[in-house]
Amino acid sequence: MDVRANGGDAVVVRGSRGRALGLALYSDRSQIALRVLSRRPAGPDADAAPGAIEGVIRGRIASAIAFRKSLSIDATAWRLVHGEADLLPSLIVDRYGDYLVVQTLSQGMDRLTPTIIATLTDLLHPKGILARNDPRARTLEGLEQRVDLLAGDVPETVVVTELGVTYDVDLRKGQKTGLFLDQRENREAAARYAKGRMLDCFSYNGGFALVLGRKCDETIAFDASEEAVARVKANAARNGVAVDARVGNVFDELRGLERLGEQFETIVLDPPAFAKNKAAITNARAGYKEINLRALRLLRPGGTLVTCSCSYHVNEAAFAEIVYEAAVDAHVDVTVVEKRMQGRDHPVLLGVPETYYLKCFILRKVE
Repeated sequence: MDVRANGGDAVVVRGSRGRALGLALYSDRSQIALRVLSRRPAGPDADAAPGAIEGVIRGRIASAIAFRKSLSIDATAWRLVHGEADLLPSLIVDRYGDYLVVQTLSQGMDRLTPTIIATLTDLLHPKGILARNDPRARTLEGLEQRVDLLAGDVPETVVVTELGVTYDVDLRKGQKTGLFLDQRENREAAARYAKGRMLDCFSYNGGFALVLGRKCDETIAFDASEEAVARVKANAARNGVAVDARVGNVFDELRGLERLGEQFETIVLDPPAFAKNKAAITNARAGYKEINLRALRLLRPGGTLVTCSCSYHVNEAAFAEIVYEAAVDAHVDVTVVEKRMQGRDHPVLLGVPETYYLKCFILRKVE
């Protein structure tokens, strides 16, 4: 590849005969050297690329915002820009009420931060914009991991609502950009089947426990983090939902509950990504099978298991196979009630499988 650019430059990509193929962002550090923004080059030479790229960025952000407005989302927090799926590779923008959180995860998109902030300010007039540029992925681009206030002011915590549940969100230190925003519609769907005793595993801030718990007689939530459990308790009190939130290793707790002969009508498994790379797939499969096996043994006949995987490297077919193997070993029959994915504000771009990462099965243990 003949490169005539510096890391982070906006460039015109040319074929072997010199024909312009499109506009892209170039990285001299990442294994992904080019991130294509447009297959419609604006000019005959590379000098046209920077100005053309800024126009593309503005147009794509406007289109992404318009799409989210069309969804009529039952929340005050959602994803505004979802990277490649909005044709804005390596750019994440999440909205939390009057505040925005931005992540620029490549050299080129990081350099375009002024254009991004100006566009968001013009279109949305937020009270503050925060850069949560602390993901490890930035180190692969030779970029710093840091958190910066880019515009206005952002308080220590921001209050948001989702499906009628209110949360206090720490935008500077919370997971991802503050909350996991991709499970909202799965919680809404799962609530249709929730009943009886509920067990919420890997509860984080209690999203499933708080939404489904309103339909259940008793709700127990486990997370390994004391800080997360404290948040669940605070959120439960704030929303008037009874949740018995406990600190514990889910693998150990599931085995312990089984030994005690406990039974539940509703169980949720929403673990963190067990496979962050291909090398971790074997251990991830074992982990997913273990928790699903234990959950199925704890589930009453006719009960509902909501089981999720956010590991991109374990695709939907593989995840379904793992859950089936768990059912076989548990000596139970299971039907699929709903097969779901990440929320509509986290769209999947056909041809880019990396944008389809969240799998969610709502299952019924057959009597």
